[in-house]
Amino acid sequence: MQRGFRITGWILLALLAGSSSAHADSDYDTARKLRESGDILPLETILHKLDETHPGKVLEVELEKEHGLVIYEIELLDTDGKVWILKVDPRTGDILRQKQEH
Repeated sequence: MQRGFRITGWILLALLAGSSSAHADSDYDTARKLRESGDILPLETILHKLDETHPGKVLEVELEKEHGLVIYEIELLDTDGKVWILKVDPRTGDILRQKQEH
């Protein structure tokens, strides 16, 4: 995430929706419901936490289910021009897995 880049509700919608597909809308609705119930942190909080260890620009955010758990998959371009795929626990903001794209 670039310094000074702020995530608002509308930007969150754009990040999660990305297109007009039903799946993207479902991701947004699911994330909103989980956030409102307190089951997950706001995406803005997670992205600020990631900025401490992975500064750069967020390219894509997807809400996924893996092994019955909801996770965020966040693709970002770091300050060195490297692309990272981060699997993040939406309840804590902790990185579960990370890999650099080649």
